Amino acid sequence: MRQNITRIQLVMAEVQARIASRAYGPGFRLPSVRAQAQALEVSVSTVVEAYERLAAEGVIASRPGSGFFVAGPVAPLALAKMGPKLDRQVDPLWVSRQSLDAEAATLKPGCGWLPPSWMYEAGVRRALRTLARAESNVLADYATPLGHPGLRQFLSRRLAGNGIQAAPEQIMLTESGTQAIDLICRFLLEPGDTVLVDDPCYFNFHALLKAHRARVVGVPYTPHGPDLEKFEAALREHTPRLYITNSGIHNPTGAALSPAIAHRILKLADISNLVIVEDDIFSDFENTHAPRLAAFDGLARVVHISSFSKTISASVRCGYIATRADWLESLCDLKLATSFGGGQLAAEIILTALTDSGYRRHLENLKRHLTEAMTKTAAKLNALGIKPWLTPQAGMFLWCQLPEGLDAASVARFCLKEGVVLAPGNAFSQSLTASNFLRFNVAQSLDKRIFEVLARALRSP
Repeated sequence: MRQNITRIQLVMAEVQARIASRAYGPGFRLPSVRAQAQALEVSVSTVVEAYERLAAEGVIASRPGSGFFVAGPVAPLALAKMGPKLDRQVDPLWVSRQSLDAEAATLKPGCGWLPPSWMYEAGVRRALRTLARAESNVLADYATPLGHPGLRQFLSRRLAGNGIQAAPEQIMLTESGTQAIDLICRFLLEPGDTVLVDDPCYFNFHALLKAHRARVVGVPYTPHGPDLEKFEAALREHTPRLYITNSGIHNPTGAALSPAIAHRILKLADISNLVIVEDDIFSDFENTHAPRLAAFDGLARVVHISSFSKTISASVRCGYIATRADWLESLCDLKLATSFGGGQLAAEIILTALTDSGYRRHLENLKRHLTEAMTKTAAKLNALGIKPWLTPQAGMFLWCQLPEGLDAASVARFCLKEGVVLAPGNAFSQSLTASNFLRFNVAQSLDKRIFEVLARALRSP
């Protein structure tokens, strides 16, 4: 009897999950009891009982002779219930929440940001002291629609140093890099459109694209960029609208795009009418600049975005979009519609910090610390049999393979119980083919307790 009740609950949970993810919308006709029984491998009577209970709760409604239909208004969107069912240790949103909600004593080698002491705290403090004497409109008023003119002018010159020609009028400030991608998705995507991402890629790309109801297709990533053969095949098969990538230091692999692959990607994009979103958030970590798609393309098909949350402050939220001039007005309207004018204070802080005489020294020290941390972390992982996929030329991530037969989600679950937050590979993989990989943030991996807990996790049955 208890087994039968459990199966009924499983059928109910399956229907409710599909309603929550909006796979089943209001008025949607549920599969017949026989079809549902066959799909879920339960008896017809189990499905009948589950449907009747859902009807009693008002979740679905019965129409005699027609079947069962979803009742009520559109369900609140539940991103965690969309897409493949993942263990919560590999769910992209859950990985973020674990890191952001962690207590001070929790170790976070799986998070995606630097420790506070590694950020440009001194520059931010100097900026705040300076701005305490600023005019009242800086401290209390909205910014102009495109954002702080001085910061946009500075960014125009900065981008030119990387070969990207973008006038200040082609740059719009945003609250973050994530908001920048969100606005681009609102501008260019309709629900059901296909978007290409690298496999693996930054896991929040997956979550954000789910929120836009996009169809996501992963393209295997190599040490020099996306697999061109698979990339071309995906263009032919899926006719994607967007491709979202990093072309500086790739997250999570640490790889860098080669010039040959960059040129081929742009040629394919031109043939297939593909728009590329290039996230350049790790630019300041580079020792040698990798090619930028936006530099080769001249912002014709490439939208270039970035922010300052990795090198200056994650607390001072400020990012930007650089794009073709004829797209900027519509993007600006979307920004006003979704967040209104933005703030002046964050942009003032960022500009003051970037133009501070200490910022260059801060970056030099930061890159030196990251190089040292990369070497130490790789050695400690190697001693445990955890091998980096490649040795990055710069940056803060190591994409590592576990010893054969070990599952990253199981290792993460063990470590989480002992106060260590890891980032398992399948959180980054659209195809879920990275179950034996972990991403390590070397700046957050200097505590020896991490490796003691990892060693126990690797020995655990």
